[in-house]
Amino acid sequence: MSDSTAGVAGGGAVYGLGILGAWVWFFQQAETLWGYLFAIVQGILWPAFLVYEAFRALAG
Repeated sequence: MSDSTAGVAGGGAVYGLGILGAWVWFFQQAETLWGYLFAIVQGILWPAFLVYEAFRALAG
């Protein structure tokens, strides 16, 4: 039998790079301390924002 965990590890690496990229993007947009703290949260939750905006665009 083959081990199917390699795909999961690759997905985790891509997600990690996505978080780093999101942090760079959101940190560049922040101007205040609260903006930087919110950028950390946004970086972690960016997939949820992405899916929400995609569904909103599809709906109308």
